[in-house]
Amino acid sequence: MSAPTTPDASASGQFLLGGDLAVNRLGFGAMRIVGKGIWGAPEDPAKVRATLARLPELGVNFIDTADSYGPYISEELIREVLHPYTGQVIATKSGLTRHGPDIWAPVGRPEYLRQGVLMSLRRLGVEQIDLWQLHRIDPKVPRDEQFDAIRQFQAEGLIRHVGLSEVKVEDIRAARDYFSVATVQNLYNLANRQSEAVLDYCEAEGIGFIPWFPLAAGKLAAPGSVLETIARRLGASNGQIALAWLLQRSPVILPIPGTGSVGHLEENVAAAGIRLSPEDAQALAEAAV
Repeated sequence: MSAPTTPDASASGQFLLGGDLAVNRLGFGAMRIVGKGIWGAPEDPAKVRATLARLPELGVNFIDTADSYGPYISEELIREVLHPYTGQVIATKSGLTRHGPDIWAPVGRPEYLRQGVLMSLRRLGVEQIDLWQLHRIDPKVPRDEQFDAIRQFQAEGLIRHVGLSEVKVEDIRAARDYFSVATVQNLYNLANRQSEAVLDYCEAEGIGFIPWFPLAAGKLAAPGSVLETIARRLGASNGQIALAWLLQRSPVILPIPGTGSVGHLEENVAAAGIRLSPEDAQALAEAAV
């Protein structure tokens, strides 16, 4: 009997962010490494630090965070454990303010977005942010003003690539008048396909699509469901099958499951090596309709 192999995110394949920045497609979302309600310090800081330290050992070289996670704490922990990020791409976001646990409010005024960029640079300890994403388009500020400010950040060399979050196709088209959109981060998973049109647009245009909440399966994870049946047959967890389905759904999908546990991280990364048959992939797609 051969020894078990270490999970490796490189098995998920690679994607070129912005056409020139290679990352392994299965990344890591750093929202869950802070306290409850995405607020304050983590309950077990040592456990979180161990999880972050395991990322490069598992081939995870794409890490997604935001200044609003904590707020600030997620970025600070990433720097503490992983700086100087040898071979790793750190993406962050600005544009949401925090006033307490589970409370989020968009602020898209250009001066606030600039402050967000400058402070993320300081917290992450970098001279340029690999991928900076507008966390939300603020409906109280003209969209073009927000996009024009971002264009200026890029022109100044503060950010390398630009992404958007929770947008429609029309928003992406409008933004592309100001800058090249490298990624879009929308809610999308096996059970929630509300961003199907956005995903199709991103695939056609070579834009990376980062599905947040990638492990959610809802009723599809019920005992006796298609998902549970496939998972049992393949000796995998429901979450692993959900991630494997995302990776096979489109070559531009970059799942970023998050956790503060080394064991759960290793389980997630192992999903990169799972290959679903066309029949299983189709059955899962149809089950969510």
